[in-house]
Amino acid sequence: MYKLLSATYKEFLLLKRDLGGLAILFIMPLVLVVTVTLIQDSSFKQLNNVKIPILFVDNDQAEISKSIIDNLKKSKSFELVTSIDQKTLTEQQASNLVLKGKYKLAIVIPKNLTKALQTKVNSNVKGILDKFGLEEEETTQSKENHKKITTKEIKLYFDPAAQLSFKSGVKNAIDKMVSKIETQSIYTVFQKELEVEEPLFDQSSFIHFKEINPRQKDAEIKPNSVQHNVPAWSLFAIFFIIIPLSINIVKEKNQGTFVRLRTNPVSYATILGSKILTYLTVTMIQFALMLLIGIYIFPYLDLPPLTIHGSYYLLFIVALFVGLAAIGLGILLGTIANTPEQSAPFGATLVVILAAIGGVWIPVFIMPKIMQIIAKISPMNWGLNGFYDVILRDANFTDILPEISLLGLFFISLLAISLYYDKLKNAV
Repeated sequence: MYKLLSATYKEFLLLKRDLGGLAILFIMPLVLVVTVTLIQDSSFKQLNNVKIPILFVDNDQAEISKSIIDNLKKSKSFELVTSIDQKTLTEQQASNLVLKGKYKLAIVIPKNLTKALQTKVNSNVKGILDKFGLEEEETTQSKENHKKITTKEIKLYFDPAAQLSFKSGVKNAIDKMVSKIETQSIYTVFQKELEVEEPLFDQSSFIHFKEINPRQKDAEIKPNSVQHNVPAWSLFAIFFIIIPLSINIVKEKNQGTFVRLRTNPVSYATILGSKILTYLTVTMIQFALMLLIGIYIFPYLDLPPLTIHGSYYLLFIVALFVGLAAIGLGILLGTIANTPEQSAPFGATLVVILAAIGGVWIPVFIMPKIMQIIAKISPMNWGLNGFYDVILRDANFTDILPEISLLGLFFISLLAISLYYDKLKNAV
């Protein structure tokens, strides 16, 4: 124990003398978390508060186009542009402007859309009433008109650079508007054909949606950007500990410090143990600082404060095992690498790859199927799920046990490989 504590004290002295290294270990993760959260939160607010200008070509000039215009204005997401240089916009102009990237979207309403829809609805309603014997038999001309009705297309011109999620959202919104208009038209025609003055149908929405926290049935759950970003980018920052740790090990080997230590009755496991204690302390301080930033500093930056639904104790348990996993990776890299030039770039690249496939940047559920499977082997994915379980799902210790078990096994496996590799290397 004395040897372990002495070696640990030596590691802390090395860190203390390297002010630049300390700045990287503590200040850079805080800057990273604050910067990324500010950017993503401002982007989220922009999507909700800033109107997107879109081109609108109205060739119908009737009920349906007016209804679509009203609904788009009520959504508070779009600013409709119907004329350019005080001239009514044409479909060709709209297409060219969108192709050049000046606008994200152009909506073109076809001519006589309202008239065609009304004709179709009238024909369908009369056909239904005729089946019940409430309408005179359709004339031959009426049947021919019904056959001649063709479908209409609302054309959507998208900027080629527009994201798929934006396209899907717009299509779904317009489809919902048109469906609502069709339904209202059917109700109106029924009422007219039956010659009833009072409304036959209650047209108000019967089904509504409410987002509920599964653990608190009566409470709405609205996770904010901070609750998603702080654990994700804290995890990313903690894993960057592998760079200074691996460089530390490589320098000791190259400078002969490691050989001098081994001439004393000190095992390699003791030396590694000192590094584990030192850098684990660093990671826990890192995580604590990032939590404090999220709770107390973010509100002053016009960000929502970090709200944790679960236990802080469980949160630090997850952080402890995340730190061990990162340290295990750093020790293995430092044991295998021969120069800092090998360990630093490889370590940085490895962290970025693990973050990418682990769901830190892109949610796992929207990845291709093969990538969803690969994500399950990323220690960052295990740590991220553990953090989300505590922060958002109010998890207990049993709930986070699978994640921390995987992180613990990952650490033990890498440490065992490092010890075995060092033994083989020294034997040669």
